[in-house]
Amino acid sequence: MSSNIFELNDVSYAYAGKFPALDGVNLVVRPGEKVAIIGANGTGKSTLLHLLDGLVFPDHGDVLAFGEPLREVSLCEVEAAHRFRRRVGLVFQNADIQLFCPSVREDIAFGPLQLGVDEEEVLHRLDAVAGILAIGHLLDRVPHQLSIGEKRRVAIASVLAIDPEVYLFDEPTAGLDPSTVRQVIDFILKANKRGKTIITATHDLHIAGEIADTVHVFGRNRRIERSGTPESVLSDTAFLEKHNLVHSHQHRHDGSSHTHTHRPTELHG
Repeated sequence: MSSNIFELNDVSYAYAGKFPALDGVNLVVRPGEKVAIIGANGTGKSTLLHLLDGLVFPDHGDVLAFGEPLREVSLCEVEAAHRFRRRVGLVFQNADIQLFCPSVREDIAFGPLQLGVDEEEVLHRLDAVAGILAIGHLLDRVPHQLSIGEKRRVAIASVLAIDPEVYLFDEPTAGLDPSTVRQVIDFILKANKRGKTIITATHDLHIAGEIADTVHVFGRNRRIERSGTPESVLSDTAFLEKHNLVHSHQHRHDGSSHTHTHRPTELHG
């Protein structure tokens, strides 16, 4: 049996069977690895995470999770589904998808309770994750009344309470202020130091170098165009520009002009 966390072999997927999202993807994720999936919007990053989380299944090709085929029929069995859900947790880009209970406290407790964790242990985990993510003051709040950053931390807490081996993050810093971005990055790094495997889909190149050992770049063809260390990939400006991850911008100063590149999240006047 393979020791890899995930293996994808020639995986393709199309929504409703006719809207291509992934096309011939090959990928290996090893235990304890930090992986960044980068690419412009519409290149399949979120779909890949949904596939790794067993929310969708390939039309073609094979997905192995923990050395075993990840198939819809196997996750229809309650025990097998619970076993997989204890090991893999997804933090959605839109936290409102993840938060649906009347209070933050109930949202955090929901996952472990559904997976059969003892109520006393759930309470212990609830207190622990509230402390780690500094959301103790939010526990009795209604989730939809929280700020974007608060919702993101609660969504992370709901996954942390399950204590999975693998964290999947979909654009975890999108729309957040710099302080909250730093908190999210620190959480990712600390989780990895505890042995967790981290897979992050993002188009924010500013964080990719910090949260990844390996970067995979998805192109408009919805497959991986390049893989490598953050240093080797992020330093290739021509490649990034070709794949719409940086863009050229022209400025005029004192009658002369110059052109330089900006990453998508950079601001300029």
